[in-house]
Amino acid sequence: MITDYVTDGTVSRNVPCADALKAREAMVVERLVRWAEAQDAVRAMLLYSSRANPNAPIDEFSDYDVLLAVRDADAFYKEDQWLSDFGAVLTVFRNPVERRDGFARSLFVTHYEDGVKADFAFVDSGYFSFLSQQERMPDDLDNGYRVLLDKDHLTDSLPTPTYSAYRLTPPDEGVFLALAEEFFNDAAYVAKALRRGDLLPAKLSLDHVMKYECLRRALDWRFGIETQWTQASRDCGKGLCQRVSPTLLAELGKTYVGAGIEENWEALFSTIALFRRVMYEVSEKLGFIYPQDQDYRIMIYLNRVRSGDLP
Repeated sequence: MITDYVTDGTVSRNVPCADALKAREAMVVERLVRWAEAQDAVRAMLLYSSRANPNAPIDEFSDYDVLLAVRDADAFYKEDQWLSDFGAVLTVFRNPVERRDGFARSLFVTHYEDGVKADFAFVDSGYFSFLSQQERMPDDLDNGYRVLLDKDHLTDSLPTPTYSAYRLTPPDEGVFLALAEEFFNDAAYVAKALRRGDLLPAKLSLDHVMKYECLRRALDWRFGIETQWTQASRDCGKGLCQRVSPTLLAELGKTYVGAGIEENWEALFSTIALFRRVMYEVSEKLGFIYPQDQDYRIMIYLNRVRSGDLP
């Protein structure tokens, strides 16, 4: 039985109280609305994603995801002095203008010196009319949105968010086996890189592919089983450390090490042991067969590479 996850979201650390978080959010939202009201080119503004989802955990570092319907999305990308209207900009990433469903869209991922992080997305105002004709909003808006300003009633007919976007879903056996194959494939890359003394490619395969891409996904499946697939996946493994037991978290911690070749060998085998444990549990709950033969053969291969028995 899977029992390691903590599913109530409890976090033991010092955080601002709920009232302080709400007051801070209200202040930021008011600043956004005042600015948009003064901009004739801005016709509507939504707050979307986690801060508009009643089921999403929020803390002092949660983003303000803002969608602005404007007369010309390109204009705000070309002239971005407006970013400083909200405070002293610490750093900003400008996503190039792209087309979504035929409408121009630009994005500014912005950190301010006061700790606020705001992601400003600009779309041509016609996009909202397009959305009104859809049965369901795109995932980023279906995850939750709140209308902050609407000068032209652009949002009156928008579909109501279901708050079900990004919800964890069980894999089929083909997806389950493909994840295992990807994981073990990169284990071979790690072994070769460690024998060569190539730290960067070893870390890429071990820490990114094997852990971030594969083990994280397996842990999500495990959490989905434990919560009967009622919870959403979170970007980049956010909240993972609060979802697992101290024992499993300690095992995960052993898979992260420094630059030493030998310690990375140990981390590789610790990563495989943890992945094997989690995937076994998932396979038992979903009625799949864990690829034990592949696991066995890759372990023989890894040990031969480590000992210098190959080629």
